[in-house]
Order: sequence, then structure tokens, then C-alpha cells
Amino acid sequence: MQESNRKLKVGLVLDASLDNTDGVQQYVLDLGSWLSKQGHDVHYLVGESKRSDIKNLHSLSRNIKVKFNGNRTTMPLPVKNKKIEQLLNNQKFDVLHVQVPYSPFLAHKLIKLAPKDTVIIGTFHIVAYSSLVNVANRLLGFWLRKSLKKFNLMLSTSSASLKYAKKYYGINSEVMPCAIDHQLFNKAERLSKYTNDKINILFLGRLVPRKGCITLLKAMLVIKKESDINKYRILICGDGPLKEKIISFINSSSLESNVEMVGFVDEDLKANYYASADISVFPSSGGESFGIVLLEAMASGRSVVLAGDNPGYKTVLESRPELLFDTVNYKELAKKIMYFSENKMESNKLREWEKNFTSKFDVSVVGTKIENIYYRLIFH
Repeated sequence: MQESNRKLKVGLVLDASLDNTDGVQQYVLDLGSWLSKQGHDVHYLVGESKRSDIKNLHSLSRNIKVKFNGNRTTMPLPVKNKKIEQLLNNQKFDVLHVQVPYSPFLAHKLIKLAPKDTVIIGTFHIVAYSSLVNVANRLLGFWLRKSLKKFNLMLSTSSASLKYAKKYYGINSEVMPCAIDHQLFNKAERLSKYTNDKINILFLGRLVPRKGCITLLKAMLVIKKESDINKYRILICGDGPLKEKIISFINSSSLESNVEMVGFVDEDLKANYYASADISVFPSSGGESFGIVLLEAMASGRSVVLAGDNPGYKTVLESRPELLFDTVNYKELAKKIMYFSENKMESNKLREWEKNFTSKFDVSVVGTKIENIYYRLIFH
């Protein structure tokens, strides 16, 4: 068998749970699914996960809920070395692909205990939301220094995360973007209940301060003063601790008839909501290392995407700065929404560009590059 045809045993390592589908989890699941379709034996080495629909899922710890980087996540409690050694001895992985940063209590141990002939690569996923998170990451980098030395290669999801990895962890890396299932989003159909003459403005994300849902609502108040607000329908897809505050803002601003609180959207419906939007707005003020939600929305070919000018989103839309806006300037956002609502020719050109642009991020394209890295590190 030629080296490039050999099927590999790959362990995708994530300290958090796979029970939710945030950006890093989606990266792991999409990559793992594609690698499995190529015939590789893919295993998921994770913290506490209760899903029963994922083959080769190894839930290695109990996890606790924590707040990190302006969001909620989970981190593992300490795992005994014996449990990790037993897994590594039984499976004999060709590759451990670790999501970085990681905990000293799980991934750190996996890396240190891995056999010398196991290739270890990482994907660095974060850009910090605050100065306090910067301090925490510098300290974490110091704690993980021994395991970080064992990596054969480190990838970063964007130029922004590459710079962050170097500054706070002393890691040299190369950019490899996140991937999407382009065909899934491109073929999605508009939901029938949103097919009337309303202009659908979509927000999809966690209802936490940094995601900026209230920035969008403030922009709609500006539009209410300057245009006909009743031609717009605002769809807020997501859940989180700010839900009641957002509902209170909607009610006090008399936007009840214009806003639909959709709630959490399951993965099997997410593409349909993107396809139902005329304009998708992602006003995140920071903490984004990439912008996978932007790619998903753009891949539908039906939605003009407007995004906050944080470092991660900038890396995706650097060639289209007109789609970025200052997240503290909701009046600027209002102007962009009105402009793209009224200029259909320009909007249609953008939608066509978005659909073509996002095809290079398809999991088959990115997955092939990562697969080639595995082979190169194992056999050369």
C-alpha cells in the first residue's frame, strides 16, 4: 500500500464537551466526519460528553461549567494517568490532533503520555476578549510549556489567532482556516413561513454581551426613525443569559411586532435559517479567532453578511471591508442595513461573490490539506 493511501487512526482531542455545537466543537465534528468518509479510523478524545450518536467517542472526564473569553464552556476535572495510558496503549493512534488552548488536566496529560511515534499536531482557536483573559492565557502557556514542546506542528485558524499564539504562548504556527460543509448550506431552502415580502434580518449566536445582539436592536431603532420599520422582520436565533434583558429592550422600544425570538436553533435547521435571511448580522465585539458563522451564512448565497470589525471576522472579510462595521457604532450598522436593503443589484452581486468565495473553505478542501499534513509528518 502506498503511504498516501494508508488509512490512519486519528484521535481528535478536545477538553470541552461535544454536547454543544460551538465553533471549536463544529470544527472537530466536521473534520472528523470528513476524515471518516475517507476511510480513516477517527476517535474523539473529549471531556464529559453524553452524546450517543458519535462513533468512537471517548468521554474521559467529568467537566465543570466555567466562563471563559466572554462565553460559557466546560473544563475537565483531573484524569488519572492510568486511564489515559490504557486508552493510548489500546488504540495506538497515528495522529493526535489537539484543539488549543487546552487544560492541564486532560489534553496536557494525553500529549505527555503519548508514544514517541505518535504525531501530535494542534489547531489554535482563540483570540482573547479582554486583558484579564490575556493574563490567564500567558499563565496557561507557562503551565503547558512541557507538552507544547511535543507538538510536531501547530496550525492556527487565522492570522489573528496565529499572532495571539505567538505572543501569549510562544508558539510558531501556520494558518489553516476552519471548514464548512459548503454544499449543506448552499442547498438549504428558505423556511416557508419567511417567504413573504418582509426583509429578514438574522442574528444567530449566543445571547451574551460580546455577541452584540443589542447592537443590532439599537440599529433597528435608528431605522425605525428613518425608514419603514414594518418592512423588516428581525429573527433572533439563540439563547443565553441576556435573553430577558433583550426581551425587555424589545418591549421598551416597541419592537415586539418586528422581532421574533426564535430561541436556540438545532443544527439540522441552522442552514434553513441562513437561507431565509436577506441580511445576516454578526455584531460580535471580540473574542473571535475566525468567523465560521460568516462562512455558513455566506455559503447560502441568499444573505448579505454584515460583521463586527473584530480581528477574527476581519480575517474572513479583509477583501470586503464594506461588510464590516464598528461594533460600538450602531448608527453605521443601521446605514449598512438600509443600504443593502434598498440596493438590490449591489446586494445580489455580493451574494454571488459570497457563495463563490466560501467554496474554498469547504471541508473537502481544508480536510484534504490537513490529511496531507498528517501523511507528511508521519512518513517524511
